Amino acid sequence: MNRRTFLFSSAGVVGANDRIRVGLIGSGGRGQYLTANFKELGAEMAAVCDVYEPHLEAGLKAASTGARAFRNYKQLLEDRGLDAVIVATPDHWHAQMAIDAVRAGKDVYLEKPMAHNIQEGFRLVEAVRQTRRVLQVGMQRRSSELFTQAREVVKSGALGDVRLINSWWYNTKAAVRTAPLPGKLDWDQWLGPAPKAPFTPARFSDWIYFWDYGGGLLTGQGAHIVDAFHILMGSTYPAAVTASAGRVSVAGAEVPETTCLAIEYPENYLAVFTCGYKAMRYAFVSDQLKQINGSKARLDVGRERYTLYPESSAIELKPSIQKHLPGIFELSSREHIRNFLECVRSRKEPNAPVEVGQHTNVVLGMAVESLRTGRRLRWDAAGKRIQ
Repeated sequence: MNRRTFLFSSAGVVGANDRIRVGLIGSGGRGQYLTANFKELGAEMAAVCDVYEPHLEAGLKAASTGARAFRNYKQLLEDRGLDAVIVATPDHWHAQMAIDAVRAGKDVYLEKPMAHNIQEGFRLVEAVRQTRRVLQVGMQRRSSELFTQAREVVKSGALGDVRLINSWWYNTKAAVRTAPLPGKLDWDQWLGPAPKAPFTPARFSDWIYFWDYGGGLLTGQGAHIVDAFHILMGSTYPAAVTASAGRVSVAGAEVPETTCLAIEYPENYLAVFTCGYKAMRYAFVSDQLKQINGSKARLDVGRERYTLYPESSAIELKPSIQKHLPGIFELSSREHIRNFLECVRSRKEPNAPVEVGQHTNVVLGMAVESLRTGRRLRWDAAGKRIQ
């Protein structure tokens, strides 16, 4: 069967024996990482797009399949030979590129967070459902066996009533980039939907620390942590969100690196996420943790392990369940991509569909608004807006 043979009219279904042809939009470090994994799982990386020449060259080298080079993503989307695209650009481009991709008939693997604000997230949900394309948000814990198992522990009732989750992500960041940027960059294209601003090396290389392009690690790492709450507790949209921060301590940044996010959920529990990027360095598998505090037990969930501590009067708590799955974090990323490719063939829902991405996007959008206004914000679920 030729890969261009479509079985279901406009659905664009890939045959079981056909190789899925993928285009990459945004070939920085994350894009190159995804390229390697997509290739390892049998996809053909047939096109690469980037507005920064060194990244484009590195992306083509990573594809190593005679991939076509593009400097404008809309031209890449015109390639009818592509079945899917990866969007691995800065956050402010995520939603618009994904909307354009599904409307061009492509399935999409979209890096988190799904959007840069709440309303563009809802526009993306609408576009995906109207076009009936497959969209997987890159929140790989949705494909992790560790989180599947931990979720079953919560569902078993072993924790009792849960009213509080504490979580954190600690690391360090010294300063944003000030060194000159080598190579050619199309700055106007890079800005795209963002407000016009003069080029600086920091705005390009450390874009996440500038409000126009990201929300700092509050949203960058928070996307994973908030989605973990939703996985473990079965939650969707919040009831209310409050965020606070210390003064900016990363030289040259706009967005604070030390933040605290409190999320009130309709299920009557409070989830607190503390992000500290002026802390000591931790081992990769120990830099983050979620502690679900129940009336009968506490469940600790990290990157590659989870532990259940039953209530006890002993000075040192002893676990009743202790699971360590070495390497599961890296494997989860691979399984998330595998799930996406399988869904491109089957047309089934992926593990992290667009609505799941929007549940987290709403929390993050409210967090940024709360941080910038100093207000506790409530969510109007019926009106799909902040109250």
